[in-house]
Amino acid sequence: MGQQAVTVPLPPGEAPAPAAGHVPRRQMPRHTYGALDLGTNNCRLLIARPTEDGFTVIDAFSRVVRLGEGLAASGRISDDAIERALAALSVCADKLCRRRVSLARSVATEACRRAVNGRYFVERVHKETGIALEIISPEEEARLAMLGCHRLLEPGDGPALIFDIGGGSTELVLVDTAGGEVPRIQSWWSAPWGVVSLTESEGRNFNDADERLHAYGRMKERVKHAFRRFAELLPSDKRNIRLMGTSGTVTTLASVHLALPTYDRRAVDGLMVPADQMRAVSTMLSRMSIEERSSLPCIGRDRADLVVAGCAILEAIMDIWPAKTLGVADRGIREGILRSLMARDGHRL
Repeated sequence: MGQQAVTVPLPPGEAPAPAAGHVPRRQMPRHTYGALDLGTNNCRLLIARPTEDGFTVIDAFSRVVRLGEGLAASGRISDDAIERALAALSVCADKLCRRRVSLARSVATEACRRAVNGRYFVERVHKETGIALEIISPEEEARLAMLGCHRLLEPGDGPALIFDIGGGSTELVLVDTAGGEVPRIQSWWSAPWGVVSLTESEGRNFNDADERLHAYGRMKERVKHAFRRFAELLPSDKRNIRLMGTSGTVTTLASVHLALPTYDRRAVDGLMVPADQMRAVSTMLSRMSIEERSSLPCIGRDRADLVVAGCAILEAIMDIWPAKTLGVADRGIREGILRSLMARDGHRL
C-alpha cells in the first residue's frame, strides 16, 4: 500500500449517539490515528486521519516477520523471531512518532496467545519501542476483521460468512446484514490453523507432485475437522449465501487469478471471483514445487512455502459454505481498529 492516500468509508452505524455537549464534527480536532496488527506472520501498520467521507491513510507499513516460526514445536517465540519483530516494530514506533499519532491501538494475535513467552515478548516490545501491545482474544480478532471489511460484501440479504486466514489461526464470522449499516454477528469461530501452523504441521519438502497433492489433501482434512463444530451451527439453507475473505491468502490468490505482474491493491480490493476459479488456482498451486511458486510474481519467496496451506484452509471454508462467488478484501483488522477508534471519538458520517 505504501504511502499512497486511500479513502475508506466509515460505517455510520458504528458511532455512538452524540452525548450532551457533543462537539459538531466541523469543530472536532483532526486527530491522527494509528492501528498496528502484529500477527503470526506479518507486522502491519496504518496511520490515518478522518475525512468527510471516511478516513485517509497517510502512512502504512508491512513486513513479514514470521513471529510464529517454530512455535508449534517449541511452544515459544524464538529469539530470531523476536529480533525480526522488534526490528519491524521499531520502524512502526518511529512512524507513529513522526506522524504525531494522538490515539493508537496495537494488537497481537495467535502467536502471542499461544507462546509461553508471549507476555515476556510484549513486555520487551514496550520497553524497547514504547509500543503497548494488547494480546486480543480470537473473538475480538474476528470482530475487528469484520468491522474492517464488511462494506465490500456482495449485495444481497442472505447470510454472509467473513473469514480471516492468519498465520496461526483462522477466524470465521457469520453475519446478518439486514437492518443496519454494521452487520450483526450471529456466530463466530476460531480454528488453530493458519498458514504458518498448518505448514509446519505437514512439512515443506516433498519429492514430486503426487506427494505434494497427498499432503494438500491431509491439510484440508485437518482444517475441515477443526471447522466441524462450527459447520453444525451454520444455516442448512445455503441459498443466496455470500462469502468474503480478508488478508494475505485471498489477496495473493486473487492476484494469481488475475495474472498480475505485480501486486495491485486497486485491482484486488473488492474483487469478486467465481468460487470454482479460486479452487482451480488452489489446485494448481498445490501441485507446484516451492521454486515454481516462487517464480510467480505475486507470491515470491516470502509466501511460496506458506501459500499452499492457505489454499487448503480456503477450500475447507468453501466446502462448508459453498457460495458461488468469493469476495476479496485487502483490508481487515487495522481498518476495523481505525473505525472503532474514530467512532469512539464521535466521528459520524
